[in-house]
Amino acid sequence: MGKKIKTYRDLIIWNVGIELVKDIYKLTERFPKQEIYGIVSQMRRSAISIPSNVAEGFKRYHNKEYRQFLYVTLGSCAELEIQVTIAKELKYIQEDKEAVLLEKLDHIGRMITSLLKKL
Repeated sequence: MGKKIKTYRDLIIWNVGIELVKDIYKLTERFPKQEIYGIVSQMRRSAISIPSNVAEGFKRYHNKEYRQFLYVTLGSCAELEIQVTIAKELKYIQEDKEAVLLEKLDHIGRMITSLLKKL
């Protein structure tokens, strides 16, 4: 039997989200300085929104509210997907890095969808 979920920190989805935030911060450190208030800021906010909304929804203690926050999380995943693609198109990241990030976002999206079905 699996470990009982006592806090959002016990959720795999939250932990994967934190790892994604770290990936995005490391990646965007190398972007041009003129992008600090542009795509860098947007990507970081979208990434941070993913584990933040998972945590906030979990703390609401009501499935209806939790579901709403998980839907917002899916939206943040979609935003970040587009921003990663834009970064690749602007040649700020390589195609292989885009593929890795898009796969991580797809994985997170599938986990969110699975959790939504269980609530």
